[in-house]
Amino acid sequence: MQKYILTNAINPALERLAAHRIQPSDAARVMLIAIGLQESALKHRTQVITSGNPGPARGLWQFEAMGGVNGVMTHRSSESAAKAFATEFVGSHNAHAIWVALAYEDVLASVFARLLLWTDPRPLPQPSINEAEAAWQYYIQNWRPGKPHRHTWDAHWVTALNTVFEA
Repeated sequence: MQKYILTNAINPALERLAAHRIQPSDAARVMLIAIGLQESALKHRTQVITSGNPGPARGLWQFEAMGGVNGVMTHRSSESAAKAFATEFVGSHNAHAIWVALAYEDVLASVFARLLLWTDPRPLPQPSINEAEAAWQYYIQNWRPGKPHRHTWDAHWVTALNTVFEA
C-alpha cells in the first residue's frame, strides 16, 4: 500500500508543490510515509475510534478541520499554496469543505501533509535509520497526536525508508 501511495499521491503532490518553491526530497517522502503509517496505516481515510463511529480526523494523514486544515490554510509559510490547492480540488477555502475532501483526495491530503511539515522552520530529519528518534520528535511537534504510540514509530520509519529507497 505504501508504494501505491508514494507513486499515486505523494510524488504527484511533491511535484506540484515545486511550483510553490517547495522542492521534492527523499526526506519529505520518508516523513510522509512514516507519518501516514503512524496515523492511518495509509489505509484509513476517516479516523477509526473504538466506539465504531468515525473520529474527527480525515485523510491518510488524519487532519481535523479546525486543527491541521485550518493551521495549514492560515500559516504564513503555507497559506498561499494551500489556498491554490484548495481552490483547485475543492473550489473553496472553507476548512470544513477541505476536511471533507481529504477523505477521498489523496493528492490533496499529501499536499496538506507536506505543507504542515513546511510550516516547521527546522529542516526535515535526514532519511536514515539513525534518524528515527529525530523523526519521531519532528512528527510529535508537528502533528501533536492525542495518543502518541512511540512503540510503533521505528517500524514505520524503517518501512518508509525501505519504500523510498527500494531498488
